[in-house]
Amino acid sequence: MKYHIHLYSKLSIAFIAVITLLSACKADKDDPGYVFMPDMYTSPSYETYGENTLFSDSLASRNPVEGTVARGKSQYFPYAGTTEGYEAAGNDIKTVATEISPEYLSEGKKLYGIYCMHCHGETGNGDGSLIATGKFPAPPSYSSGNSSRGGAIKDLSAGKIFHTITYGLNMMGPHASQVNYEERWKITAWVMELQKAGTITETEEEVANTDSTNTNVTN
Repeated sequence: MKYHIHLYSKLSIAFIAVITLLSACKADKDDPGYVFMPDMYTSPSYETYGENTLFSDSLASRNPVEGTVARGKSQYFPYAGTTEGYEAAGNDIKTVATEISPEYLSEGKKLYGIYCMHCHGETGNGDGSLIATGKFPAPPSYSSGNSSRGGAIKDLSAGKIFHTITYGLNMMGPHASQVNYEERWKITAWVMELQKAGTITETEEEVANTDSTNTNVTN
């Protein structure tokens, strides 16, 4: 009698196990069926600008921890997009921290022609094609104008120029999403050439010769 009870118990457990397993399976391969303890592997998600009561401000969106650098963002510009950040960048970075070769300047000139010339003009005098429409005020000349933040633009350091390209200023929007870190420094180097009173320097002549050589090779 005990043997039969024991066998019956085993068969009952096996039967329940089989039914449980079958109930968790479905013909649809995209449907996982019944999920036991989903919180073990599915964490709750929050809308980008939703509410999260875990934080004192109840905001789900969080700023990066101060002083941290995102993965893949080793080229770090540690200055905030504020007037204080602008001044600090200007004081800390006087020149472009790389070898300024004619090829480097040539690339900066090309990038300037794509992203800047339509407002600032070919020689940086604020007479670009967009300004010529009369619908927008002209930006100050690199060689003779004054910055809205004070001082002559021809005296702006590389840090201030790079900061302005990165974060924008007045009607000029930020360009960090259009040109990457290295490209912004190349544009900065070319703008510093245009600061030189609008005269053609020996460096600019070398750039012109580089551009001409590249054109001939391409053609």
